[in-house]
Amino acid sequence: MDVHKFIKKRPYLVWHIDDLDKLSESAIVEAVLNNGNWDDVQEIIKILGIKKVSVLFKEKAQAKRSNYRPEIKNYFNLYFDRYA
Repeated sequence: MDVHKFIKKRPYLVWHIDDLDKLSESAIVEAVLNNGNWDDVQEIIKILGIKKVSVLFKEKAQAKRSNYRPEIKNYFNLYFDRYA
């Protein structure tokens, strides 16, 4: 399964987007980490690999303007520091 098939099965994670095929991997990871449940997170890690998800997360989380909520940013910084 690729990330676009994954997100099409979970449109509730990106309810504000019309064309799901145009979403980048980074945007999909952001939607899953911010809005998904633990099973969604584990599935995206299985699809992309923990190292890639970690890199995509850290690139966006460390940007000057980030859409990650503070508690999400803190949790996944700790999570990826330990497991990636």
